[in-house]
Amino acid sequence: MAGHGHSHGGCDSSGTQLPPDQGIHYSLYTKIDKANVECLNEAVEGSGKEVFKPWEERLNYDKFVDSDVDEELLFNIPFTGSVKLKGIILIGGEEQSHPSKMRLFKNRPHLSFDNVSSEAHQEFELHPDPSGTIEYSTKIVKFSGVQHLSLHFPTNFGAENTRIYYIGLLGEYSELPRQELTLFCYESAPNPADHKIDSIHSVMHEIH
Repeated sequence: MAGHGHSHGGCDSSGTQLPPDQGIHYSLYTKIDKANVECLNEAVEGSGKEVFKPWEERLNYDKFVDSDVDEELLFNIPFTGSVKLKGIILIGGEEQSHPSKMRLFKNRPHLSFDNVSSEAHQEFELHPDPSGTIEYSTKIVKFSGVQHLSLHFPTNFGAENTRIYYIGLLGEYSELPRQELTLFCYESAPNPADHKIDSIHSVMHEIH
């Protein structure tokens, strides 16, 4: 299911080489609500959370996530406050298992493969980067006030499965007023009616 021949329209085709020691600022991983990070299509349950780690541990290849049934991976990443996202670094798998494209969605909690085909807030064409020195800069005007970030990796460079070792997030963090945080958490709660199994039952009912 390698996605050859997909359109590159609207994608940012390259990243920027990081200056030495600039990566130390990739510290938003401490502001991720890691217990509630979701990774869809991960081969090992819970492994998607492990790619968010300190900058100095980015080359620790003991922790990684592999995709399961095809090459797609989808991360839903809640923050503990409000973030102005400025950049992303990604270290993917060797050879063809490295993601080739990344799509970003802002404040779309519990995004699933059923609705990830909607227009992304920003897209990037990725380059293999085993040392984590390429920064993909976001359009800051679009990524202010981020309380939840979704990252969709639809394709890789030809392998059956995708591997990711590290995702680093750069930006500014601010605490949310308590009432705003409570409201967002309430609105982010999964709606049982949105679950796939209920959708399947609904379809079966219509068929009969």
